[in-house]
Amino acid sequence: MTDVSPHSCCAPSTPASALTRPRQDARPPGAATGVGAQVRVPGGLTSMGDVWGDGDPRDGETPIHPVRLPGFRLDATAVTNTSFAAFVDATGHVTDAEELGMSAVFEASFHGRSADLLGRAAHTPWWLVVAGATWRTPEGPGSDLSGRDDHPVVQVSWNDAQAYCAWAGRRLPTEAEWEYAARGGQEGRRYPWGDELTPDGRWRCNIWQGVFPEFNHGDDGHLATAPASAFEPNGYGLHQMVGNVWEWCADWFDARFYERSPLDSPSGPTSGTARVMRGGSYLCHDSYCNRYRVAARAQNTPDSASGNLGFRCAS
Repeated sequence: MTDVSPHSCCAPSTPASALTRPRQDARPPGAATGVGAQVRVPGGLTSMGDVWGDGDPRDGETPIHPVRLPGFRLDATAVTNTSFAAFVDATGHVTDAEELGMSAVFEASFHGRSADLLGRAAHTPWWLVVAGATWRTPEGPGSDLSGRDDHPVVQVSWNDAQAYCAWAGRRLPTEAEWEYAARGGQEGRRYPWGDELTPDGRWRCNIWQGVFPEFNHGDDGHLATAPASAFEPNGYGLHQMVGNVWEWCADWFDARFYERSPLDSPSGPTSGTARVMRGGSYLCHDSYCNRYRVAARAQNTPDSASGNLGFRCAS
């Protein structure tokens, strides 16, 4: 296998049926330790979707529709390398990327030998298929997590995120919960902090600056992932709900689901082939992918992993 399916332009997908062995993760005795802090998100009524007309129609960010949610808790940051390591140490969990023996790495971030390069994504050639790219070696076998204990874990699939949540006594947020929380109490805004990307000339999230994919100026101070608590939190105390890394949600993806979404606590379609991702990543840029908006949606297959894809937990 030397290619990755371009199911999502933003984080390439593992080919169907690449993983054939049933997952069997050990369950640790007692309570999980090392999980991140959560904040309380008050319940309420909100309008979900893109009120600005910024989205790609294929993503299904419309129609705008009301959603009513009870209060819940959400991790203040994306799950970090330290927390994920605690989970792996306690359970012996083997991630999908480790089982497969390869994963997707952005070309400019690659660290390894030429022999580790197995191919490129067909329609997004800046994504490399790299042997030995895992959460421990996110840019390839020549990389490690030195100095990144507090960065979001990446190279984790939806399946891996589910396993972590089960160990932590938590769950993935629904797509509706994620968008409501990301708004931080600001209704109808483009971003968690307002409508301007750089108010007062300050970067408020970790995205691409420059010419994608050739050159990143790094004006926000980061060329790849940033610490999970970098940048100011939103009105609910949540850090980096947009930018930095994509975050898995619980829902199956359906571009037409908003047309029939129920008012109370929607949880997405009952079936599908891809799961929802939210928030964008450090690779997002207006010229290619402006999905670092609160309303933006994306999708990927549940066993896919990449160097810009992580998660946070709800409860």
